[in-house]
Amino acid sequence: MSPSGTPVHPSSWWRNAVIYQIYPRSFADGNGDGTGDLAGVRARLAYLKDLGVDAIWFTPWYLSPLNDGGYDVADYRVIDPAFGTIEEAEALIAEAAALGLRTILDIVPNHVSDQHVWFKAAIEAGPGSPERERFWFHPGKGDDGSQIPTRWVSSFQGSTWTRTTDPDGTPGEWYLHLFTPEQPDVNWNHPDVRREHEDILRFWFDRGVAGIRIDSAALLIKDPALPEAPAAPPPGGHPFTDRDELHDVYRSWRAIADSYEEPRVLVGEIWLPDIPRFADYLRPDEMHTAFNFDFMVRPWNAKELRESIETTLYAHGLVGAPATWVLSNHDITRPVTRYGREDTSFAFDAKRFGTPTDRQLGTRRARAAALLTAALPGCLYLYQGDELGLPENEDLPLGAIEDPMHFRSGGVDPGRDGCRVPLPWTSDPAHAHGFSAPRPDATTAEPWLPLPGWWGAHAVDAQAVDPASMLSLYRAVIATRRSEPGLCDGPFAWLDIPGAASSVLAFTRGDIGCVVNFGADPASLPQHSAVLLASGDLPDGRLPTDTAVWLRL
Repeated sequence: MSPSGTPVHPSSWWRNAVIYQIYPRSFADGNGDGTGDLAGVRARLAYLKDLGVDAIWFTPWYLSPLNDGGYDVADYRVIDPAFGTIEEAEALIAEAAALGLRTILDIVPNHVSDQHVWFKAAIEAGPGSPERERFWFHPGKGDDGSQIPTRWVSSFQGSTWTRTTDPDGTPGEWYLHLFTPEQPDVNWNHPDVRREHEDILRFWFDRGVAGIRIDSAALLIKDPALPEAPAAPPPGGHPFTDRDELHDVYRSWRAIADSYEEPRVLVGEIWLPDIPRFADYLRPDEMHTAFNFDFMVRPWNAKELRESIETTLYAHGLVGAPATWVLSNHDITRPVTRYGREDTSFAFDAKRFGTPTDRQLGTRRARAAALLTAALPGCLYLYQGDELGLPENEDLPLGAIEDPMHFRSGGVDPGRDGCRVPLPWTSDPAHAHGFSAPRPDATTAEPWLPLPGWWGAHAVDAQAVDPASMLSLYRAVIATRRSEPGLCDGPFAWLDIPGAASSVLAFTRGDIGCVVNFGADPASLPQHSAVLLASGDLPDGRLPTDTAVWLRL
């Protein structure tokens, strides 16, 4: 069923779905060892069904040393023992499907773990070997090869090249890694790489996975000449980002996805400022959707968000693809914290310890943002814990931090672990607030990231019975979105509020109006027949600051 309650062809379910992101280590721990796992997710599927989502997206659950939260994959066909087994994964996919929940998996095609069998074979085989041709090995510049091949900058700061050591102890070749040294980039010019990833897609699609999210989707193809990155490259001219040859890869993947009775879905992690080139990835024979990073990182400001909405809808309209809307993910500071700061935008290089925030203000804005995003046309993504109004945990002990972004910044960047703290399921602090199931001896291990003492105030059990809680709001938002035809496929149009153009964002979806007040003073509401849902109280029938409302017009 569509959010309007009317039947839709199963191949188009993704056009207006609500998709819930699961970070497996932190969702629920089913065996009491302190790490979230597939058993924990299976035990909580009813929660996701009750929340009202259509699909669940898993960040990597594959065999991994976990140097980058699982995005350093050692084997795509093996579930990491910390999470479970392939049989448990198959059971989870089937059980979720029985509840009407589709499953989306992360695929990380740009790189593998340095523990992947290919990379270990490449190191063992040595320079000039066929095994090294699957990666980007280079002898280095200078007479002795001691100079790095390029000055490309890592997404995690620092150099993108690491030098190997030959068996005799002398310095060897360099290898490329756009992320950490433990994540060597594979060479997409090599037929083995293309064939292997196509086989991986089929492996999981055959097991009932409804789609994949493609990590770092614009980075796969590199210029084999390894030129330096110009300050302002022409379209398609960057040495490792958004190269034209990428489209052949995704056309091949789309053909595989479309070969199934219910076509599988391709979702790209693509962040490009060039709108036409971004839209090219969403042509009918390539990806179905792409993440909307621009909207996610904009400040809490009517003008900024309107500009982002207009840009997003224009870009997707070029190719007839649905937009996506998301407020955070496993990399981004949570909305409750971000929206409570003086600077409400987000940038990785601006993260610092000790940045003050007003949680009460951030929570009010996050509630309004829930209504705003859910009313926009397209697909809605929800990161685990945002439906609970969880703030960023910025008080993690330094010794508990695992994120490589923290270490590669020299300790300046607090990293991303603050948005990855395990979820609180119960207000009772026992068993890490219900995150961990008790073992036979009634004990549980310490969770992989510590929960703050005040975490229980945000617990699921407390919020489920509180009609004013963030969880109750999200349940109402998703249910209303599902039941109202206008919020499913109604046309989008801006709605002018006299005298408040710079401080109020308002638009219609069919006969539904969404109004959000960013200004300092209460705003008048347009003429309406009913209030469907509001993120806060409406004193005297007016819309307070940092509040959103859905109206029947």
